Amino acid sequence: MSRPFDVSVASPASVDQVHAAFSTEDYWLARLGTMSGGTTLESLVVDDDRTVRVTTTQDLGRDLLPGIVSKFYRRDIKVRHTETWTPSGDQLRGEIVVAVSGAPGAGSASASVTPTADGSLLTLNGTVEFKVPLVGGTVESFIAREFAQGIPDVQDFTARWVSEHV
Repeated sequence: MSRPFDVSVASPASVDQVHAAFSTEDYWLARLGTMSGGTTLESLVVDDDRTVRVTTTQDLGRDLLPGIVSKFYRRDIKVRHTETWTPSGDQLRGEIVVAVSGAPGAGSASASVTPTADGSLLTLNGTVEFKVPLVGGTVESFIAREFAQGIPDVQDFTARWVSEHV
């Protein structure tokens, strides 16, 4: 069974500024540089219609795994994170897919960045799934909380990056 999570985060950066940041390799390299573990930018493509497609891979050694996960998985885990951001009128529409190798986990989300009087609002509706009998729900709850708590940090980073570069 999957675990849903929802997050909404305001930002002083406008929708256009967020899109400009997402379209820039320097932004992604800086953002990934703030993460622990070996996270690499695999690809960044900006299509003619300004759709941004980005893929990152994170190698999680056992020492980087949350305690509850490392109890059940004695090997390293690789997380492939793909985001697609498409301009749609005055907003951005996002699709996020997380695939895990080395453990039976996955995640996905739909997102939007909409204009506000003071910048923009990111709204994200996601699910995480960790298919392990008896403990899967506990792990899903933990991961959903981690995502929900980490997304505001990403928005804060994006706003700071935009204020310095865009």
